[in-house]
Amino acid sequence: MAQGSRLVDLVQARIDGFLDERSTILRSITPELEPLDVFSRRFLSGGKRFRALFCYWGWEAVVGRGFDPFGDDAERDAFPVVSAASALEVFHAAALVHDDLIDNSDTRRGAPAAHRLFEAQHAQAGWLRSSDEFGRASAILLGDLLLGWSDELLDEGLDALGDRAAARAARSEFVRMRTEVTAGQYLDILAEQSWHTRSDEAQRATAERVITYKAAKYSVESPLALGGFIGGGTTEQIDALRAFGLPLGMAYQLRDDLLGVFGDPEVTGKPSGDDLREGKRTMLVAIARERLAPGPRNLLDELLGDPDLTEAQIRMLQRTIADTGAVDEIESLIAAEVGRSRAALEDAPLSGAARTELASLATTVSRRSS
Repeated sequence: MAQGSRLVDLVQARIDGFLDERSTILRSITPELEPLDVFSRRFLSGGKRFRALFCYWGWEAVVGRGFDPFGDDAERDAFPVVSAASALEVFHAAALVHDDLIDNSDTRRGAPAAHRLFEAQHAQAGWLRSSDEFGRASAILLGDLLLGWSDELLDEGLDALGDRAAARAARSEFVRMRTEVTAGQYLDILAEQSWHTRSDEAQRATAERVITYKAAKYSVESPLALGGFIGGGTTEQIDALRAFGLPLGMAYQLRDDLLGVFGDPEVTGKPSGDDLREGKRTMLVAIARERLAPGPRNLLDELLGDPDLTEAQIRMLQRTIADTGAVDEIESLIAAEVGRSRAALEDAPLSGAARTELASLATTVSRRSS
């Protein structure tokens, strides 16, 4: 785990150095752009860095020797993969800024979401027009800025890679990931608006498709493949990383769905039952609806997505969902996905150190509480 901790430190240092360079550009234009720098740093400090870790271990899995994270030449030796891992984290920050805006979320990791920060800036300054309009427009631009910066970070890392074929493959993986997660995000908001036109069977299938493309591939599979491509992995090695990564990504998001309804706000940094107020049509909700009688199902449908749900209504919906046995089924699905993920590691053409660490990460991401 010391190597993982050191990698996280290298990723944070890479991000901080990159932001230092970009903040110089912003401030050379006008000091009024300072909030873009300050808010960027706020969303890029801390966090679990799962995507960065999966990217590194995808690289180590095919290289088989890694680098000495505590050596004098660590930053130089790790520059391509650390830059790619950092690019993933910046892309993730951009996605969260936009996601919070789409969902009208007030908080992120226990602090105000980006659009709320810009709203507060507007209100405190006493500017004209609407604080809400300013907050939303500014958050869109901040997310766009972070998207562009993630590309720049990746390119800087790939430019330092001697294997141009590996660089092209890594770039293609990153581009595909961006397309897939954007498609998944659209399918998510489409499901929230059109669920009533779909059968129960179709609702579950839709929820599964959403988590596959919005989360599973983007959170685990693509970071692993990206690292593997940077390491010059063979087709068999990349296939093995994907076979491990996709089911684990599904387990990761299924756990997230449970936390979105039942998570402790002191741990998750989000209000209790936040997904219920946002109207998320998750696998958990789809399974619960299948098992509910018409009356309770209609009540669930009526309340789900109401941003003004009271704490009493949240608790009632939590009990309703739990009483159906949907939580137990989700836990069974998580266990099955993790089992498939672990099975894919057996006899995989990957380094022993990486297989050990990936097995450990499988436990960590599938049992997390935030």
